[in-house]
Amino acid sequence: MNIEIVEKKENKLLNRTEVHFRVIHEGEKTPERELVKNDLAEILKAKKGNIVLEYLKPEFGIQRSIGYAKIYKSMDDAKRIEKEYILKRNKFGVEKEKAEEKKKKTEKPPEQKEEQTDSTEEKKKEKTKEEAEEKVKEGEDGKE
Repeated sequence: MNIEIVEKKENKLLNRTEVHFRVIHEGEKTPERELVKNDLAEILKAKKGNIVLEYLKPEFGIQRSIGYAKIYKSMDDAKRIEKEYILKRNKFGVEKEKAEEKKKKTEKPPEQKEEQTDSTEEKKKEKTKEEAEEKVKEGEDGKE
């Protein structure tokens, strides 16, 4: 896999560098986004965590892809400017979200189980009461 920088532009207003690039991947499949980000970080001497890969499109019939990336000065700038789905695609803050989701999942099921057991016990009690009342009614009907 070989990366060629086609265009590099400094965007001072948004605190980022915008890069159009071409990836040549002869005899290989389209490279994964993480591999491209690693190579871009190496070539541009930037932190991998500050790179937002906007798109990576393979060209038809040629083992080559074109892409567009934005290299921010800090992660805070990226989080402030980029859309949420782009950040998720680039795995910005995903580890924190996954940890929070795991905590929520581990907390909720025990509470739900307790509520379910309480409700099932209550249902059983109601059924036994209803059955007892029916037996009493049947006994009264049989006496008459």
